[in-house]
Amino acid sequence: MSDCLFCKIGRGELGTEFLLETDGIAAFRDIHPQAPTHILVIPKKHIQSLAQLEPEDQTLMGELLLAIRELAEKEGLQDGYRVVVNTGRDGGQSVDHLHFHLLGGRSLQWPPG
Repeated sequence: MSDCLFCKIGRGELGTEFLLETDGIAAFRDIHPQAPTHILVIPKKHIQSLAQLEPEDQTLMGELLLAIRELAEKEGLQDGYRVVVNTGRDGGQSVDHLHFHLLGGRSLQWPPG
């Protein structure tokens, strides 16, 4: 989807600074952080949400989760962190491109809201 915000970011069209990038994924800081560390990790392939994952996305999702672990380590989140994936409007998804939120740097409460 050429007009998708996260597709544009993944293609490097918006000058976003990547914290981690591979051929398949990109990670960058959220512009509206909800914690001292708030990183978005996206597949460069356009996938609307978790609900649209296909079996062929399995390797990509593994790469994405390993990248989250690597980012948490680089960010010094040894005391813990949260990974959030909002799916659909009722789930709080505001951009129709699968993305994972890595949150940390403070005590995170439960339930989240």
